[in-house]
Amino acid sequence: MGDQPSGMRLSRRQVMSGAAVVGGAAAVDLLNPAILAATRPSGPEDFDAVVPTAWFDLALTLARTTPGFTPPVASRAFGYVGLTLYESVVPGSRQVQSLARQLQGLRVPRGRGRAHWPTVANAALAQILRSLFPTTSAENLAAIDALESSHVQALRRDLSRSTLVASVERGRQVAEAVFRWSRDDGGHDGFLRNFPPSYQPPIGAGLWQPTPPGFQPALQPLWGTNRCLAVTDGGACPPGNHTPYSEQPGSAFHADAAEVFDAVNNLTDEQAAIARFWSDDPGLTATPPGHSISIATQVLRLENASLIVAAETYAKVGIAVCDAFIGCWNAKYRYNLLRPVTYIQRLIDPAWVPLLTTPPFPEYTSGHSVQSGAAFAVLADLFGDAYTFDDHTHESRGVASRHFESFSQAADEAAISRLYGGIHFRPAIQLGLQQGRCIADAVNDLPFRRR
Repeated sequence: MGDQPSGMRLSRRQVMSGAAVVGGAAAVDLLNPAILAATRPSGPEDFDAVVPTAWFDLALTLARTTPGFTPPVASRAFGYVGLTLYESVVPGSRQVQSLARQLQGLRVPRGRGRAHWPTVANAALAQILRSLFPTTSAENLAAIDALESSHVQALRRDLSRSTLVASVERGRQVAEAVFRWSRDDGGHDGFLRNFPPSYQPPIGAGLWQPTPPGFQPALQPLWGTNRCLAVTDGGACPPGNHTPYSEQPGSAFHADAAEVFDAVNNLTDEQAAIARFWSDDPGLTATPPGHSISIATQVLRLENASLIVAAETYAKVGIAVCDAFIGCWNAKYRYNLLRPVTYIQRLIDPAWVPLLTTPPFPEYTSGHSVQSGAAFAVLADLFGDAYTFDDHTHESRGVASRHFESFSQAADEAAISRLYGGIHFRPAIQLGLQQGRCIADAVNDLPFRRR
């Protein structure tokens, strides 16, 4: 059993006993499902998720500590990392199939011969992270090398050299193919050009303008034109129109602004805690899409998931957050709606400040809402919406965990947190959730499962 290493979900005793019975040529025993499972080539269903969950932990660190990885840029990286993991192990699966040719021209090598799927995944994830984070620190690059090496050392003990070499090569080839495909999506090297100086925002009543205190220029104004993964383009899930702009007291728009003004001025301790828990500021955290990845990892560990379940989960959540930011940014720069702080300081109270710092891009729709709606609807489809969990994402920063009775509850709380923070009007939140769930429908409709 030289190529049946530790990490398999099938016990070694079961493998050995099954092989002995088959070796005894008892014909009736050949129909025993346990024996058949023990003697067939090992697929990604037969291994645990230790390799991918460790890599996605490191991916969160890279997104947090690498300059330029703003939320849109980070969401793109998570999309391609999840897709690389999935495509690297899918040839060995009995349950799922490749998305190549389904995702607007993606082509990946399938490879030939025997492979050890955790080793394939390890090589693929190391390679794609090096490619997607080329400007990260020397310390982070060393961490990638160290994690790859540690997995190789743990996994190689029961592998023949030929299987080890073939598995590493297969993983790297898939990563290189996905990375080549990623380079022409419109977001390549986005970490180097978050604030293009050539962009001039439109001027007019109700339109976005840089906000205090930093008055930064517009972040990624062209991101909404990037190639998507599951939906056809950034405009595929339109949120519809926001409340008609008006400066007239008593108008619907003025009421939306007054709601934000009153909410921030009368926050409860719980509402302030919610706003800060979901803030997910770049540089301090792995950004909002990283928060969704963190929750996916926590769920996979709670489930003691297999390698293939982890691959499908990370692919779906990654694709969801990637497309969510493209769709949201498409709406943001189509409507170019001003932020609450601009409206309130000009028309209600010049001294007012929101609880959270307003980020440098237009208001409608809410990025938190779109990505949370998308990511949590995907998780609900995978694990059931009524899934009880505690979110420990920020405990390392001294922020207490929060408890949720469902993925929908978590999405709703992440979305409304932006009103508590003074960042968004309510329509951007409500319609943003709808936009995200529309994107999730497209992800869930992709032909992952064999028929």
